[in-house]
Amino acid sequence: MRKIILYILVISFATSCKKVLDVENINSYSPEKVWNDPNLANAYMANIYSVFGNWNAGADFRSDQLAGIPFYPDAVTITNGGLGNWDYGKVRLINQALVDVEKGSLSTVEKNKILGQAYFLRAWVYFYMVSTYGGVPYIKIPQDRFTDDLDVPRNSTKECFDFMVEDLDQAIVMLPKKIAPSSGDWGKIDGNFALAFKAKLLLYKASPQFNPTSPWTNVNWTDAYTANKLAYTELKAQGFKLVDNYSNIALTERNTEVVFSVINKFPNKTANWDNGTRPGSLSRGPAGATPTWNFIKAIPMKDGKLYNDPTGAYYKTEEQFLKTYWENRDPRFDKSILWNGKPFPVAGKVDGYRQYTGLGVAPALDNFGINPNSSEKSENLNRYSGLFITKSNRLDLKQEQVEQYDTDYVLMRFAEVMLNYAEAANETGHTAEALDMLIQIRQRAGVEPGAGSQYGISATSREDVRKAIMDERNVELCFEGHRFSDLRRWRMFSVLNNSPKYGIEAIAILPDGSERPITEAKTLANANQLKEGDFKYVVLQIPRTGVQLNVLPDQYYFAPISNSIIGKTKKLQQNKDWGGTFDPTLH
Repeated sequence: MRKIILYILVISFATSCKKVLDVENINSYSPEKVWNDPNLANAYMANIYSVFGNWNAGADFRSDQLAGIPFYPDAVTITNGGLGNWDYGKVRLINQALVDVEKGSLSTVEKNKILGQAYFLRAWVYFYMVSTYGGVPYIKIPQDRFTDDLDVPRNSTKECFDFMVEDLDQAIVMLPKKIAPSSGDWGKIDGNFALAFKAKLLLYKASPQFNPTSPWTNVNWTDAYTANKLAYTELKAQGFKLVDNYSNIALTERNTEVVFSVINKFPNKTANWDNGTRPGSLSRGPAGATPTWNFIKAIPMKDGKLYNDPTGAYYKTEEQFLKTYWENRDPRFDKSILWNGKPFPVAGKVDGYRQYTGLGVAPALDNFGINPNSSEKSENLNRYSGLFITKSNRLDLKQEQVEQYDTDYVLMRFAEVMLNYAEAANETGHTAEALDMLIQIRQRAGVEPGAGSQYGISATSREDVRKAIMDERNVELCFEGHRFSDLRRWRMFSVLNNSPKYGIEAIAILPDGSERPITEAKTLANANQLKEGDFKYVVLQIPRTGVQLNVLPDQYYFAPISNSIIGKTKKLQQNKDWGGTFDPTLH
């Protein structure tokens, strides 16, 4: 009977009535059953945990890290919303829990856990709406679609931040401070996650996105610094630290770097990262996300400096770099990127297997290029880049297993806490603290210490340290879904707007530099005998056809509320850059 009730709960909560605030139909919901039974109460909350998402190879598809042009002209309009995240269905369920749990017979301890999770989740859902739209209606009671007034005005952006902080403060008090990895409650929200998320929220509040007239000097930076330093200090005191090997940040579950992870359990809840990142011949279809050449160039050399920095030990001209771009790189490059000719010890392949990407040499599901000497035509020119992702790959999985594994998804890790702290510290004059965070992260990465053990960091001014932090986030957190949000909160869409993306084609060559006959190259590649240096490389703009440049005007820093929502109301104001009067910033 309990399983039947739980099934009804999950199904009924998944269906929205699509009213003004997307209030869900929960007629099947039975509070006297749910909040008198710890198992059903936990099932109710687990349903809301879907807001955390799961593994997503395309998490950074909107950024410069991955191939693809998501922002074609007018990709965001008042008709489609474009960047929409109007999630009042989840708000409704959260508010229902906050009200009804008090009516049940759960123990005080259990009630507080539920309340703490609910307050956190409400702040989480609103954070993503506010990041998208600015201030929104901050609903704190479970509205009934028949008897309550669903046409409500927007709260100011400041009010929304205040309410989110209030919710998180409530959560921190009510939640257990730390849930141990060995606990049966691992995977539930705890006080540490709430503390770290509050710090992140205040970092956003201080950001240029919300403070365009005083992006780096507004008073909110002080609160951001205080909160982020506290989060770092508290978590460090409890044993959180960077794992020794960057490769293990996600693959070694429940490690010391994990602040919060989404639990996967085969067969009911699985991971799909490898299926989305592996070359198609090693997966269940074409890769869903591939790195850009733009991003490859942004990763430092192993001395921590860019390839074209004349002060670097591994300085190269553009021509030299193109010929040997895989050499002498920051160790995170090797642990994140799969390039043409790289040895790839993946299960199901012979020892010494190398991955190829060149047209006429690589399998059809892996190839990229326009080499006229090949009789083949690549079908991947609009989705591939000649590079693949290896970060967090489970190389022990055979091809048929890439959709059948359950590695937990790390949603927040200690490195992010450190980088958030570094950013807030730098903007409040605590340069030494900011640099310490960067040095620790680069030290773990395996970057060479260099002169003065600065790990390639020469920045000293506030502006230069700021750029160093931005660059470090781009590399350290790559493919984890942070980059677009970072560029938005820094008001740096100039990085994406009208900026071409590039891939790299590999063409096999003979020792004298002339092109090797395709049939000969194919034979050698089938025997894994061609190395990276046995190719020349050509940079190609991607995609090859269709829309080739992102278009991101400044008005995209805040999305419009879709006409399908705002057209049904009298009190909701549209954002001022989209024909309305509402200012989504903090002024």
